[in-house]
Amino acid sequence: MSDEKRPYRMKRRAELQERTRRRITESTVELHGTMGPARTSISAIAERAGVKRSTVYRHFPDEASLFAACSAHWLDANPPPDLARWAAIDDPDERLRSALEELYAQYRRTDRMRENLLRDQETMPIVQRLMGGYRDYLAAAADTLMAGRRARGQARRRVRAALGHAVAFATWRSLAREQGLDDAEAGALMCRLVSAAGTNARK
Repeated sequence: MSDEKRPYRMKRRAELQERTRRRITESTVELHGTMGPARTSISAIAERAGVKRSTVYRHFPDEASLFAACSAHWLDANPPPDLARWAAIDDPDERLRSALEELYAQYRRTDRMRENLLRDQETMPIVQRLMGGYRDYLAAAADTLMAGRRARGQARRRVRAALGHAVAFATWRSLAREQGLDDAEAGALMCRLVSAAGTNARK
C-alpha cells in the first residue's frame, strides 16, 4: 500500500466500522422496542443487523457496552421534555397543564419501549440501573412542578405525591391505554387531582 493511499483506506475502514456499529445499535434498539431486552438475543441482533455474532461481540464485547450505546441512541432520538422550559412558566397550574400535555405526548410515542423496559427491569439488573436516570428525571420533574405551590403541612405532602403520580408513565398507561382517555383528558384529570390534594378539607 502506498503512503498516499494509506490515510484514505484507514478512513474508509473507520467509516465502515462506524456504520456497522450503528447498524448493530439500531437493530438492538428496534428489538428492545418490540420484544424487550430480556427477549433479545445476540443471535437476533446479528440477524437483524445482517452481521455475524462475532461482529456484534467485536463492537460490543459485553452487555454493558451494548446497552450504553442503545440507551444513548434512543435518548438522542427521544429526549425527555426540558424541565427548564417548564420552570419558566410562573403559574403552577398552567405549568402542570403544559408539562403533562408534553409528557403524555411523549409517552404515547414511546409507550412500547417503556413498557418493555419497566417489565424487564424486574429481571435484568442492567436495565434497572439504566432506568435510574429515568427515575431521577421524574423526581426532578415533580420538584419543578411543585415550585410556587402554597400548600403547607400534610396538604403539601399530598400535592407532592399527586405530582409524582401524575408524571409517572404507569399513570398515563392506566388512563390512556386501559381506561381509554385521550391525553388531554388524562392531563386534565391529573390537574384536578393535584388541585384536590392541596385542599385541607377534613374527612
